[in-house]
Amino acid sequence: MLQRPRRRCEGTAMGAIVLDLRPGLGIGPFSLGMPICEAFAQIEQQPNIYDVVHVKYFDEEPLKLDIVISFPDHGFHLRFDPWSQRLRLIEIYDIKRLQMRYATSLIGGPSTLATFVAVYALFGPTFPGIYDKERGIYTLFYPGLSFAFPIPSQYTECCHEREAELPLEFPDGTTPVTCRVSIYDNSTDSKVGVGSLMNKAVAPPLPPGSLYMEEVHVKLGEELRFMVGGQHIPFGASPQDVWTELGRPCGIHQKQVDQMVIHSASDPRPRSTLCGDYFYNYFTRGLDILFDGQNHKIKKFVLHTNYPGHADFNSYMKCNFIIYGYDFGGSVHQDENASKCTITPSSKWEQVKEILGDCGRAAIQTQGSSINPFGSTLVYGYQNIAFEVMKNGYIATVTLFQS
Repeated sequence: MLQRPRRRCEGTAMGAIVLDLRPGLGIGPFSLGMPICEAFAQIEQQPNIYDVVHVKYFDEEPLKLDIVISFPDHGFHLRFDPWSQRLRLIEIYDIKRLQMRYATSLIGGPSTLATFVAVYALFGPTFPGIYDKERGIYTLFYPGLSFAFPIPSQYTECCHEREAELPLEFPDGTTPVTCRVSIYDNSTDSKVGVGSLMNKAVAPPLPPGSLYMEEVHVKLGEELRFMVGGQHIPFGASPQDVWTELGRPCGIHQKQVDQMVIHSASDPRPRSTLCGDYFYNYFTRGLDILFDGQNHKIKKFVLHTNYPGHADFNSYMKCNFIIYGYDFGGSVHQDENASKCTITPSSKWEQVKEILGDCGRAAIQTQGSSINPFGSTLVYGYQNIAFEVMKNGYIATVTLFQS
């Protein structure tokens, strides 16, 4: 598990924030279901509050565990589904560091102890919770919200094996204090808490017609097809065509040099003369479109997977592309086996090679150690397509062109 620490700004007091608690929806500026790039945007807008941020992920298998954004000064973290990169669970793991506001009342933080009695008084009656005997944790559930309370070993008899009575107070007059708060979507009616219960949290459904994680079907050497909006963007399309189909780009920038032209025997001109091409950047679609600077026609598409551990992480949303193996001239039929011969953002390089065959040696791509702490990537080329592959074997980008 890797962490990316951020620099602390001087003069920020730990635990000195109050965030609105929205059961089943989120906390403060963070909403369940939001893409990870939107969460980072909220963080960047308030650098004096979210000044120490850790990003944790499983570098070797980034789809195996959550991507976690943690705020150690404020005692909570955000868990993002590793495939969709959408917020599925918010956990407050140090209640004394974060003060929450529900309606007009405060709970948690250094001044308002989040005891069982305080929670029950603020949120009202609910059904008996679940006692985890192995962990000694009693979890109380409300819609989209749960509170975990540690139960001292001498009082475990107060809680039954499965459904326990509400332990408002122990025999000595003390009351349990919350050790963890979980905020999650309650549309599936799941009970989410500590341990295995944490895995039941899922991101809320996307609204109808949402373009997030829209399937983008690749027709090699021909076009991209967007399955929600129905747009078709072919090679050779003009900037006006792209504006009409996809709307205004998020950014436009000039391509400085063509670094691969030196490998082309057909064009011996110095690279400095080949700087007229320009990109349309659609960051929210995980897509770049390169136009020829002479005839202003599309010559390349670049699709981004937005994996942590790559230099471009958090610059793009994830492009949910699908490339079919039969587009490479194979005999794959569109049946139940077709899914085994498709290339998607979840495919690893070894799977790609099984579908396409070996393509020989790779070119090494690096942006320099000073700006890219993750090291170089490898670029493998086939007819009409090139794959940029990370050290863990996952695809960082797919570049489409006409041979």
